[in-house]
Amino acid sequence: MMSNAGCWRLPLAVLAIAPSLLTGCATAGSENGGLALCPPAVEYSRELQARAAEELASLPEGSIIAEMLSDYAVMREQARACSLETS
Repeated sequence: MMSNAGCWRLPLAVLAIAPSLLTGCATAGSENGGLALCPPAVEYSRELQARAAEELASLPEGSIIAEMLSDYAVMREQARACSLETS
């Protein structure tokens, strides 16, 4: 009889990752009297960005990691826009 344990790996991974991604969706923080705060956008050196681009290029076509990084890029732009609006 074959085990179906492998079928649960992807859903469990999604359940582990989703809460951390959803925390960026909160509209009001508990600190600062309940006012919404902008999440910080980490700045990366050109060298680190070049290395990441090389690693991204080596991923297989249709990689879910590439799709997730695309989502992360959108979130970074939103954080930058939020910072400009509140300053």
